[in-house]
Amino acid sequence: MSISKGHFITFEGIDGCGKSTQVKMLVETMNNIEKNTILVREPGGTNISEEIREILLHRHLSDISDRTEALLMTGSRAQLTYEIIMPNLIKGKNVVADRFYDSTLAYQGGGRKLNLEWLIKLNHFATYELEPDVTFLVDILPQEASKRKAKEEDRIERAGIDLQSLVRNAYLELSVRFKERFVVIDGHDTIENIHGSILAELRRRNILQ
Repeated sequence: MSISKGHFITFEGIDGCGKSTQVKMLVETMNNIEKNTILVREPGGTNISEEIREILLHRHLSDISDRTEALLMTGSRAQLTYEIIMPNLIKGKNVVADRFYDSTLAYQGGGRKLNLEWLIKLNHFATYELEPDVTFLVDILPQEASKRKAKEEDRIERAGIDLQSLVRNAYLELSVRFKERFVVIDGHDTIENIHGSILAELRRRNILQ
């Protein structure tokens, strides 16, 4: 779906890959060069979406079913897309998202083994068929990502390296399937080098001048 005057840039990766750092750096850089840009994160970003986030990531709600998890994720995303992302894009602002629908395809599809084609249709419905202009996948080995994470883990992070390995493989498969949109970045590189690679790719796509 093309409704925007602004650019929509998404970041993906397993927990602990370093994407949130890159999201903040990119938003700061874009605003410094007068590219009016906002940051959104998932799940969350609106009052309703933050309430859903509390349920999704609560450490003690381990009995949430895989389908409930997928529906809650996409419900939170639907509200964020409707309330924040689309209105800002229409106004000409750029939106940088710390996760979008590829997270559901990777975590609930690859990780929880839900049907990928069903999840794609569900997310098209939830996001009004909005597509990112570019998606950066910060790729890192799960063992390395585990070393970087805080000790206090949320419900999904507590599933451990086995889940993160499945999710990483799913992300890599998505990067092949949607190769025009995905850009895979080596998350083992330095923070500065990763940021530089992201800026270079955005210039190549004429998102930055």
